[in-house]
Amino acid sequence: MTTSPDATAPRRRLLVTGVGGAPGLDLAACLASAGHSVMGTDSNPLAPGLIVPGISSRIVARADSPAYKDDLRGLIAEFQPEGIISGVERELPLLIGMQGELDAAGIRTWLPSARTAATTLDKALFDEAVTAAGIPTPLTVHPKGLSGLPEAGGLVVKPRRGQGSKDVHFCDTRRQAAVLCELVADPIVQQRVVGQEFSADCLVDRDGRASVILRRRLLVQAGMSMVAATFHNEQATKLVKAALAAIGATGPCDVQGFITTGHPEPVVITEVNHRLAAGFRLSEAAGADLIGQTLNGLFGHPVDHHRLTYRADVYLTKYVAELSTQPRPQQPPRSQP
Repeated sequence: MTTSPDATAPRRRLLVTGVGGAPGLDLAACLASAGHSVMGTDSNPLAPGLIVPGISSRIVARADSPAYKDDLRGLIAEFQPEGIISGVERELPLLIGMQGELDAAGIRTWLPSARTAATTLDKALFDEAVTAAGIPTPLTVHPKGLSGLPEAGGLVVKPRRGQGSKDVHFCDTRRQAAVLCELVADPIVQQRVVGQEFSADCLVDRDGRASVILRRRLLVQAGMSMVAATFHNEQATKLVKAALAAIGATGPCDVQGFITTGHPEPVVITEVNHRLAAGFRLSEAAGADLIGQTLNGLFGHPVDHHRLTYRADVYLTKYVAELSTQPRPQQPPRSQP
């Protein structure tokens, strides 16, 4: 599935980070197929996005490395991008810290505030923000507050700052949750929600207006939706927009939640990721010009929300495919500041 180039849109030089994961990899490939000049980066030398045809690529330091900023500066000097789009949320605080430097270099970004980035990266802070706004979300406690959770219905133990379903554990009792809290770094515990899981591809313009494309997550593997279908639900759309407003989101975002079964609230919001989601191609296939309007917003042009409407009951199936069978991957060089 590719995005058809818009003959009237300018071709850009764009740096896309995190091409080892599906959001960054699919975005880089999508932009390249639309005629843009794309450099993809990742900290893992084996990242598949580093060997995708049509994309320039470089290895950079991890976001938690002191070398990250210098690596990024080296890429900017080499590639001279017009804009940067991050596919890795953990980079956001660093990019926000470099905002003045990037602006001075004439490089366009579309970044949230430092407070918003912290809220999306920290599940405890996110819970506080949406609960304060009256948005239904799973009951969430720190390990010392386990007695405040109901025993029946199941519990979920997860890292407070985790991602991609890594180290997420399900259990039945508070006693089991207490044991799991010893195994998970900086954990939180949530009441388990049962129902149809969904994601929402969202674009929030610089004035705070949001468009929302809903997708049912029909088959999920390692936190990524492998089979999904678009749908319409007025209450879910309303709560997704409320969650985005509550945390001050801007730009492309992924909101996740449940259409619940046996829960007091028909819709529950579970998290917001301040980046494009792994399944954004489904939204495009359903008629939403998500990438085109993201580029409009990135470069300071108005977001046309009329072009972000979509059809329901459009399905997407993702699968694993062989990208390279050479004896040893030809790795791109590491950035040299």
